Amino acid sequence: MTHDVAIVGAGPAGLALAASLAGSGLRVAVIERQPAAVLAAPPVDGREIALTLRSVRELQALGAWDHIPAEGTAPLQEARVLNGGSPFALAFGTGASGEEQLGHLVSNHLIRRALFEVVAAIPEVEILAGRSVSALHHDNRGVNIALDGGANLKARLLVGADSRFSWVREQLGIGAEINRLGRSMLVCRVEHEGDHQGVATEWFDHGQTIAMLPLNGRRSSAVLTLPSEDIDRLAALDTQALGAELTRRYEGRLGRMTLVDKAHVYPLATTYARHFAARRAALIGDAAVGMHPVTAHGFNLGLASARLLGKLVSDAVRHGGDIGASLLLRRYEATHRLASRPIYTATNMIVGLYTTEHPAARAARHAGLRAAARLPFVSRSVSRMLMQP
Repeated sequence: MTHDVAIVGAGPAGLALAASLAGSGLRVAVIERQPAAVLAAPPVDGREIALTLRSVRELQALGAWDHIPAEGTAPLQEARVLNGGSPFALAFGTGASGEEQLGHLVSNHLIRRALFEVVAAIPEVEILAGRSVSALHHDNRGVNIALDGGANLKARLLVGADSRFSWVREQLGIGAEINRLGRSMLVCRVEHEGDHQGVATEWFDHGQTIAMLPLNGRRSSAVLTLPSEDIDRLAALDTQALGAELTRRYEGRLGRMTLVDKAHVYPLATTYARHFAARRAALIGDAAVGMHPVTAHGFNLGLASARLLGKLVSDAVRHGGDIGASLLLRRYEATHRLASRPIYTATNMIVGLYTTEHPAARAARHAGLRAAARLPFVSRSVSRMLMQP
């Protein structure tokens, strides 16, 4: 089994990279431990992805956007940040950009399904579902990958796209900043009496962070972050009791809430790989950068990493170059680090400031929001960042 590119992980980043290489003439293998049936029909996981307009355009270019039903996308018109009990809200909109919205909210499982449908139709891509990597060896000539069951696969370039706790990253000897935050996120779809008007809110309240992401109709995705033990207790409630608890915690801003689907729980951790490349190998998606979800940039950065690496590899093919050359991989690493490190650092600073209950921190974050509101260039810069990471 010999290929040009071997991608470990069939999540959105891995599939997007495979799709971006269509027509390049490269033979691509996508190795994924989940069975093909799960890849073709991913289960609902409760996560709603805030896609920037640039990410939407990328999915359109890959042909995946046409595989997402129109009713599965919801426009994001504005984002607002709230702090504690203050009535003041810092708002981010499209401004004078000429765009009609900041982006779109789409369920994670719909994006995964759409990307899989695109990749499954590419003749040069072989999807090795239900398989896992047992060992790998890489040197200056290429990569040898041992699969469970005794099969071996050779490739000129290995790409790790296997989550923020990447096994590939570990086997490559690449360290990572890993921060287990001791907090968990509960996500669920809710119906409510009020009209969200397409506005997403992020409320850093005392002792909790709660976000409401606007879906079609009078529905939203509720995202509640608390210490893990508190989230586990809430997740054990029945749907009626949990709806009442979310209504109370959101202080009835959207009226009474009732659950539409079951709640899902995700322990929070952030990761940042010390390198995004090694000999004949690269990391994309969460394997490179695992973001805190508060700024909704993790998914978009993952797509951006796949887009960047795919372009560099495709350009190398067109010019007769080596797709696993160290210069190409160093260029990928430097470019993606420049794009991701400021956002990663700023996000962690925001989380630290807005979840600390020290009185000085409370005063500082309120003053910070007020100051940002008085500086129009701050709002415009953040809005541009939200639309085009």
